[in-house]
Amino acid sequence: MAPTSQPLRGKRRCKKIFWAVFPHACFILSLVIYAFLGALTFSHIEGNRKVNLSEGYRKFLQSLWYISKNLSDNMTENEEVFKEKIHMLLSTTERDWFVNPKDIWTFFGSLFFCCTVFTTVGYGNTYPMTRTGKYLCMLYALFGIPLMFLVMTDMGDILATVLSKCYNECRKLQSKILASKLCSVSTRKKESETKSRASVLMKSKVVINEPLSTVEVLKSQSAVKRKSIQYHNAEIFEMLIARENEYTKTSRTKSIERWSSCPELERGKTMLSVIENFDKIGKELEKLDVPFVLMVVIIFVYISCAAAILPNWETTLDFQEAFYFCFITLTTIGFGDTQLQHPKFFLFLSLYIIIGMEIVFIAFKLGQDRLIVLYKKVISFCGEKKITPKKIYPK
Repeated sequence: MAPTSQPLRGKRRCKKIFWAVFPHACFILSLVIYAFLGALTFSHIEGNRKVNLSEGYRKFLQSLWYISKNLSDNMTENEEVFKEKIHMLLSTTERDWFVNPKDIWTFFGSLFFCCTVFTTVGYGNTYPMTRTGKYLCMLYALFGIPLMFLVMTDMGDILATVLSKCYNECRKLQSKILASKLCSVSTRKKESETKSRASVLMKSKVVINEPLSTVEVLKSQSAVKRKSIQYHNAEIFEMLIARENEYTKTSRTKSIERWSSCPELERGKTMLSVIENFDKIGKELEKLDVPFVLMVVIIFVYISCAAAILPNWETTLDFQEAFYFCFITLTTIGFGDTQLQHPKFFLFLSLYIIIGMEIVFIAFKLGQDRLIVLYKKVISFCGEKKITPKKIYPK
């Protein structure tokens, strides 16, 4: 019976682990599939669009040729006038005149655009030009943003449990170290006290040879009886624990036999546990209680690591510019003032972006909780001041 039950227990543990991980993997996989489908769709629609050079493009070329001719003929004329004319002319340009859509809307370029859409970053460097692409972008964001928030909430629970466990373990370790120090100090004090007492007794040299009284004898017998009763109670407690263990073993073997003979009974339990896992999304994040300063330090270290790696392939960025870009990205501001020359490499850090956005979200959540507590204290303080009765003096 024992060799057959061990593989069944191993299979059961594997199934439990699988059904516990299944909701998290389902969310991440659905987001990846959604991003790939959006990349294929936008690359097909926006990449294959026809560029029609309008009448404005011809006027732009004519005016540019006229300005350049005047500049070559009148070299002595004021340069500020030409700068103003060129500035006015460049303000009328359109991006579609000088860019090939197939160069922008490649698969990786479209995937980068989709990631900026459902993460609500929106750099503004890449945007749809056709009406179909604009309508599709609105529809894509309508379903992609809630899916992204769902993934962030789910991963937030995982990060919240990891952070809370690490923080609690550090607190426990700190308390153990302090307790060990206090115990060592107290033991040293006790040893010094016992040594001092022994020295005092040795100096006094007092010998007691009086016989025990009847009261002391009865006290000693009652102490012996109490000890025997305690030992008897301990034996009974151990027997009860052994019987309980035997009962649990038999119930486990019965459940394994039932599961092997009729697996439909256990499938219902596993499916109910999976549904409960879906219902528990976001609960661990609400219970998180970590100092806000610690989260700020984690964000600083997290962004600094990416800022040190990013200039390796983006040679136009230094550490400060990369730090600024990562902060703007993770906070979903996305000005678009910093343009990446190699967005393909940055796509490989999509997991970094999602985890970083989640860390920032947790920090914002903790800051929000601290602000609510502060508002409550201020309102209660102001309310107490108003409620305090004024002293009425007799006329």
